[in-house]
Amino acid sequence: MTNHGALREIIEGLLQAEKMISPKYFYDERGSQLFEKITQLPEYYLTKTELDIMHANVGEFAELVGPQASLIEFGSGSSRKTRVLLKNLINQAVYVPVDISEQHLLESARRLRSEFPDLEILPVVADFTRPFELPSPTVMPLRNIVYFPGSTIGNFTHDAAIELLKVMHHGAGMDGAMLIGVDLQKDPNIIERAYNDSAGVTAEFNLNVLRHLNREYDFDFDLDAFTHDARYNPEAGRIEMRLISSRDQIVNVGPEIISITAGEGVLTEYSHKYTLDDFTAMAELAGFKVAKVWTDADDLFSIQYCVRI
Repeated sequence: MTNHGALREIIEGLLQAEKMISPKYFYDERGSQLFEKITQLPEYYLTKTELDIMHANVGEFAELVGPQASLIEFGSGSSRKTRVLLKNLINQAVYVPVDISEQHLLESARRLRSEFPDLEILPVVADFTRPFELPSPTVMPLRNIVYFPGSTIGNFTHDAAIELLKVMHHGAGMDGAMLIGVDLQKDPNIIERAYNDSAGVTAEFNLNVLRHLNREYDFDFDLDAFTHDARYNPEAGRIEMRLISSRDQIVNVGPEIISITAGEGVLTEYSHKYTLDDFTAMAELAGFKVAKVWTDADDLFSIQYCVRI
């Protein structure tokens, strides 16, 4: 059954002066699987670097989270990094993975239940950019910890990122906190290679958003008429990922007609890279104070622990 609110949002994005599709539509089951492949590519420094930081500091993470906490993961995907944390938490009350891709989320939750049979796992299918209802666990948590690994916060514009952080602030509740991955400014060549891998997996991931819209929302995009483009914008401090039309074309969905000209791009993702000061300022606008930061030796990536102000 078509989600008419989502369909309207997609159409409105494609009718803007610069056409765009929200990156949340990357994550159908196939998109989620492709992203997992991306995280294992040699050019994609982010996941390996974050995991290295986690393994080196997980005892401190667990101590900060504390006993009998609710761990609420926004955009949980396969929960690969979360396993490192779950193995070290003390008497955790509940793990709440939240994701928009239902099938991928439920399969991931099933696998985690087999690995952590004594932990209550309550998955929530939701668009986490908007407030959503948290489930009621069997054991009442002493506090909520919002967990947002990876660099997904960078996918949002400055204002949208603040709004998402406000959703997390609400989800953390009184005495709660946030543990978040934040990609850092660095050599632009390192950044560009991560989004233009030699195996072409990121290109396939980018094109898959059109396949998802065709299947779920009855668009008629011709995938062969688009090419992947990802380049760093130094003024904005971000990667900009687009699908470039190779010809003039018309895309139809219901009564809507969307014209795309040869060479025109459809924006599918921003990936902002921050300085530590930049992220601190943004977090404070959402009601958080950065209490602790961990980085790798080369300052490629950071994990930040933020408390409610």
